[in-house]
Amino acid sequence: MGDERSGCGSGISEATFVATPTALPKTSDLVNASQQQQQQQQQQQYKQQQYEQHQREQQNIICGYTQQMQQVATVGGAHSAQLLSRADWGARMPKQVEYFNGPAPYVIIHHTYIPAACYSTPDCMRSMREIQDFHQVDRGWNDIGYSFGIGGDGMIYTGRGFNVVGAHAPKYNDKSVGIVLIGDWRTELPPPKMLQAAKDFIAFGVAQGYIDPAYKLLGHRQVRDTECPGEKLYQEISTWPNFTRLNTTETPHVDKKV
Repeated sequence: MGDERSGCGSGISEATFVATPTALPKTSDLVNASQQQQQQQQQQQYKQQQYEQHQREQQNIICGYTQQMQQVATVGGAHSAQLLSRADWGARMPKQVEYFNGPAPYVIIHHTYIPAACYSTPDCMRSMREIQDFHQVDRGWNDIGYSFGIGGDGMIYTGRGFNVVGAHAPKYNDKSVGIVLIGDWRTELPPPKMLQAAKDFIAFGVAQGYIDPAYKLLGHRQVRDTECPGEKLYQEISTWPNFTRLNTTETPHVDKKV
C-alpha cells in the first residue's frame, strides 16, 4: 500500500501546526476542569479554522488554474488537467500541519506501487483515500504523505498541498513538492495524459511562485534506497526539464529500505 510498501516514502518526525491563538482565554484565567476542557476545544477549533483558511486560500488560486488551463495536445488527443481539492476526494482532516516558506527548490516524483493504477476519477479518489488510510491510520502519520497525487484519469489530487511539510522523502520534506503518480511504474509508463498533467502542474507551481524556477527535479530513488518511482517512470522524468543528477555531497545518508 502506498509508496511505503515499495520503499517509496519514509518514517519522519511529524511536526506540529504552528499557530498562536490571540483571542482565546489564558489557562491561568480558567478556574475549573470544565473551563479547561472548553479552552482545549476552542484551541482545536482555532487550529482547524486556520488550516481550512490556508487550504481555501490555496484553492482559490489553484481553481483559477483549473478553470483557465488551455487544452494540451498529447499522444492521446487534447485534454485539460483539473485540480481536485481534498474535499473532492473525501480526505480526512490532518492531525497536525506545519508549513515551510516557499518557493520549494525541489520537486520529487514518486509512484505508489500499491494501490495500482486507476483510470477513472471515482477509482482515483478511492486510491487517494486508501493512501491516506495507510499513511495516517496504519503508519500513524499526520496525513497523507504526498503534496499532490496524479491519477490515470489525468486529474491532479491535492494531498498536503504547497508549502506544507510532507512525509515522502527524508531530508527533503520541508523543502520540496512531492508528487505521486498513482500506480506501479516499474515496467510500464504512465499514460500520456498522466505524464502531461505532471509536467503542466509543475509549470503551474513555478508560475504561481510555489516552486523555484531553478527547481531540481528528482526521482525518489535519488534521495532514498528504493525502486520508487519505478524504472520506467524514472527513465521518463530523466528527460524532463530541470531533472538533476545529484552528486554525493548533495545526497543525504539514509538507511537502506528493505
